[in-house]
Amino acid sequence: MKNIKQILIIIIFLCSVNDPIVYAQEPGGYFKIIVVDKETGRGVPLVELKTTNSIRYYTDNNGIIAFYEPGLMGREVYFSISSPGYEYPHDFFGNPGKAFKVTKGDSVLIKIKRINVAERLYRFTGEGLYHHSLRVGHPVPLKQPVLNAEVTGLDATMALPYKGKIYWTWGDTQKLSSSIGHFAVSGATSEFPGTGGLDPDIGIDLTFFVDENGFSKEMCPIPGPHMIWNHWMGVFRDNNGDEQLVLHYARQEGLAAIQESGLAIFNDEIEVFEPFFQYNSVYPFWPKGHYLIANVNGEDYHYFSFATPYSLRTKADLEHIKDINSYEAFTCLKEGTKYNGTSSEIDRNGEGEIIYSWKKNTDPVNYKRQKKLIENGLIKKEEGWLQLCDIEDGITIKPHSGSVYWNEYRKKWVMILQEAGEFVLLGDIWYAEGDTPVGPWVYAKKVATHDKYDFYNVTQHPFFDKGNGRYIYFDGTYSTMLAQAEYETPRYEYNPIMYRLDLGDPRLYLPVPIYFIANFEGQPSFHLRESVDSLNIWNKIDNIPFFAIPPNRKIDGLVAVYQDIDNGKIKLNLKPSSSKRTTFYGLPLFETKEEKLPGTWKCKVDGYPANMEITMIGNDTKVSFEEETLSA
Repeated sequence: MKNIKQILIIIIFLCSVNDPIVYAQEPGGYFKIIVVDKETGRGVPLVELKTTNSIRYYTDNNGIIAFYEPGLMGREVYFSISSPGYEYPHDFFGNPGKAFKVTKGDSVLIKIKRINVAERLYRFTGEGLYHHSLRVGHPVPLKQPVLNAEVTGLDATMALPYKGKIYWTWGDTQKLSSSIGHFAVSGATSEFPGTGGLDPDIGIDLTFFVDENGFSKEMCPIPGPHMIWNHWMGVFRDNNGDEQLVLHYARQEGLAAIQESGLAIFNDEIEVFEPFFQYNSVYPFWPKGHYLIANVNGEDYHYFSFATPYSLRTKADLEHIKDINSYEAFTCLKEGTKYNGTSSEIDRNGEGEIIYSWKKNTDPVNYKRQKKLIENGLIKKEEGWLQLCDIEDGITIKPHSGSVYWNEYRKKWVMILQEAGEFVLLGDIWYAEGDTPVGPWVYAKKVATHDKYDFYNVTQHPFFDKGNGRYIYFDGTYSTMLAQAEYETPRYEYNPIMYRLDLGDPRLYLPVPIYFIANFEGQPSFHLRESVDSLNIWNKIDNIPFFAIPPNRKIDGLVAVYQDIDNGKIKLNLKPSSSKRTTFYGLPLFETKEEKLPGTWKCKVDGYPANMEITMIGNDTKVSFEEETLSA
């Protein structure tokens, strides 16, 4: 009998080695934690709850954690509560957290305050999007809520409408069943909201292109060594007028120099991108950046970024896209010259003023090159085109990459931008507005932060816009790869996260350029973009003497300024006279008799910090103050 028992024990042990016994926890066996945005009541993903013995849990897309630890159930457990861009009240010892009695079947609702202007919505790729929700039986919106196409991580989103669907591509792809996935572009489609697709507030139901094993398919399987990266994707019409989905690819080893660069067209029948054109491998810069088409004098142009939006363009058709000689750079270099360090040739007019314009066969000047030109004394700091600064404190923002799209709600070109650090990329995301696709970009507002994490290849998805553009949506890849994070966030690491931004938020009311035209209908005058555009007088602008708040974006504490002409001179009045329409909003008058226009505005915005600072940038023009009239 003893021998029979021993044999049974051995059999059970061997079975357990080959087929592990899984003890499933019923929904009622968990302590359900729900973390919501205090303002909206919506569940917040990516919230960390950490016990005093460093057990870390992270909320899923519903803001839910299904908590179960055998040794902790039925006890008071203290959790520190944190999430990038959100905050939780501090306890007696100054730590953000609270103790809860964790009991099976019970739940707790935690409200956290959002500091970000942008609202974090969901992660839309990778494993376990709703893993906690499913454990506790909470409803989920996706067809594939836990694992889609065996993908656990994806690098850098690009998405476009094409033939009635949204087409998505990504770069490097991580696989559940292997330490290495593939490096030849992944792809998926989704339906548009309202025609079978989910509301972008809820999520994205992705249908991946998969191989015979069910893993994400290699969408750009070009033979050769190293990885294939997608630099941009666009839709163009061929000679027959048919739409073609075009991908710009590059072959390179990691972040080393590009070894091959070309174009590939999507084959709808076999569902892969097939190469059809290769660029000259010695070309000094490559067209990169998220898809943007703008109409210039009746011609559609495809704009590309060169580290910062947007410094390259060409006519938006297949023939011009292939022809590098047709490309124009928005640059301060003399036409036909290259960037050559201290030997670079700067384009100036007879008065020595720097000239920025679109030029063929000329190198672009991005932020890094602009910085070098300033350091080498070839241009002055104030002559640099890229002058982005933080609206809060005036500190310079170092742009890395982003997207620019026209916004109907703001009647502006809207930039969503990632900032670069000295040696690493940062997870700080900024919002800025421009009057043209190339700016001028001056003021920016931070809308999202990710602490020590990177959030790169950030891009807006204008096909998701709601409320005539009031609500916009953007994503970026959340990763430690080029950041200083101490550890990787489970499941979220190396995956895109979607955000929503309300452009009606007063925190996004930014100063705009005030254009001066010395001779308009025989008189000098100030104009905002709207009048310059409607009158088509872009070529008559003399300079931008200052920035101010536009009439449709009033902030408490500012005063309305009206424009009149007196003896051939502009007079800016604080009370309407012959001019009844507000030209812009400015600061109240100072007591001093003479001040420089640049300075710091302090004003109160209802519902926001009382001492919000708005920094103006202008020239050294001095203005005099008289009672209620400001004469320029």
